[in-house]
Amino acid sequence: MAAGLIGLGFAQCSYLSPMPTETAASLSIPANTLLRDQGVVPAAGARDGSTLRADAPAPSQVQGEPRILFIDQSGQLGGAEICLLPLAVRCSQQSEVLLLSDGPFRDRLHAEGVKVSVESDARIQGIKKDRMKFGALAALPGIWRQVRMIAERAKPFDMVFLNTQKALILGAFGRALHGKPTVWHVHDIVSREHFGRLHLTLIKWAVKVGVDHVVANSRASADALIELTGLPRSAVPVVHNGVDMTRFGDDADRASAVIEHRREALGLPRNAFLVGLFGRFTHWKGQHVALDAIARVPDAHLVLVGDALFGETAYAQSLRTQAETLGIADRVHFAGFQHDVAAWMKAMDVIVHASIQPEPFGLVIIEAMAAGKPVIASNGGAVPEIVRHGENGMIIEPGDASKLAVAINTLKREPEIAKRIAAQGHADAGQHFSIDRYLQQMTRVLFDIAALAHRSGVPETTGVIENTAASEARLTR
Repeated sequence: MAAGLIGLGFAQCSYLSPMPTETAASLSIPANTLLRDQGVVPAAGARDGSTLRADAPAPSQVQGEPRILFIDQSGQLGGAEICLLPLAVRCSQQSEVLLLSDGPFRDRLHAEGVKVSVESDARIQGIKKDRMKFGALAALPGIWRQVRMIAERAKPFDMVFLNTQKALILGAFGRALHGKPTVWHVHDIVSREHFGRLHLTLIKWAVKVGVDHVVANSRASADALIELTGLPRSAVPVVHNGVDMTRFGDDADRASAVIEHRREALGLPRNAFLVGLFGRFTHWKGQHVALDAIARVPDAHLVLVGDALFGETAYAQSLRTQAETLGIADRVHFAGFQHDVAAWMKAMDVIVHASIQPEPFGLVIIEAMAAGKPVIASNGGAVPEIVRHGENGMIIEPGDASKLAVAINTLKREPEIAKRIAAQGHADAGQHFSIDRYLQQMTRVLFDIAALAHRSGVPETTGVIENTAASEARLTR
C-alpha cells in the first residue's frame, strides 16, 4: 500500500498543471558577488539562552560546518534553485548537491565550485498527468531505487536538505533508511487552491513522518503548511529569501549608461516609458494581465524578460497573439531569458509583478527594489510581507488589468512619487532582504540543527514538533 501511495502521490505532486511555485527572474549570479560569509549570527527570533547555539560542537571535521546533502528535483534554474545556489556555495567546503534531473543548474553549481551530482530516472521523469496512475505504477521500481540511492548517498553527511516537492517525497521515504536529520525548505503555498488532495496528503504525511525540521520562505508559506499539518507556529521558522545588493550597484552614471545601452539594444526611443515584467512565461505569473494593462496606457512599452521554461510554449505563443490582437505589438518587447537581469531591470522605469495567484515569496520584487525601481505587485501570498502600499511599492488586486493600468499611469505622471517609492524600496531591500541576512539566518538554523543532533543524537523516528522558539524548532519522538 505504501508503494501505491508514493507512486500515485508522486505523480500528482510533480506533474500537475503549473502551480504557484516561487520562481526567479535571475538566471545567473556572478561568482564574485556570492556570499563570502565567514561566520554564523543569531537567527531572527532566537531567544537568549537558547539551547541551540552556533558555537556548539559540530559533527563535521570543520568546527561549526556540518556536512549537508542538498537535494533538488530540477536541473532547471527556477526560483527554488536560485535560492539554493548561494546557500550551496556558502556550504560548499563540506557539502554537496544532489540533483534528480540534469540541466543548466548543474553547470551553474559546478562553475561556483559546488560539488554536484545527478541521479535521474527516465521512468520517474516520464510520469504525466494524463497517465498518472499507470505511469506512477510503472515508475515504482525507479522510485524505490531513488529512495534507496538517496539513503545511501546521505550516510556520509550530517543532515539532508530537501529543496523541492519531489525531493520532499523521496527524501521522506529515505529518512527511515539513513536516519539523518532531514530539513525541508518550503517554497510553496500548500493549499487546496493550488494542490490536489492526494498531493496534500503526501505532503502532510512526509512532514509528519519523514521530516525533522521545516524552514519556510515566507509567513504565507508557513501559515499554509501549519493549516495543512496542524504543526504549531513556532515549529515552522521563516527565513525570507535574499537578493545580492552588490549585483545592482548604486552608481548613477553607470546606471544611466546601462539604460542607454539597453534601450538602444532593444530599439526603443530613449524617452520611452518602460514597464518591465520578469519571470518565466506561465499563466499564473500574469503576463497576459500586463498586456491588457499596457494597452490602456498610451505610449508605455512593456518589456517581458523571460520565456517558457517547463513546456509552457502554448502560453508563450498566446502572449504574442494577444499583443497583435490588442494592437500593441510595437510596444511589447519579448526579450527572452537574460543572464544580466540586474542591467535589464535598471533599464526600466517601473517593474510589475502581475501574478494572479498567491506568491509564495516574490524574489523578483526584492530584485526590483534592489535595482532602485518602483514596484507594482499583485496582492496575496507573501507580497504584503515585502510591499507596503504607497511606501516602498504599490499593491493592486490580482488579475485586475484596469487597476494595474491606473498604477502604471500614476507612476508615469508622478515621477516624484515613483522616485520616493523606489528609494524606500531600495533601502528596505538592503535592510531586510539582503543575501547576507538570508544566508546568516539559514546557516544559523542549519548549524543549530547539526549541533543539536551531535549533542543529543538523532531520534530513530519522528513524530510531533515541540512548541519551542522558531530557531529551536525540532521534531521529537
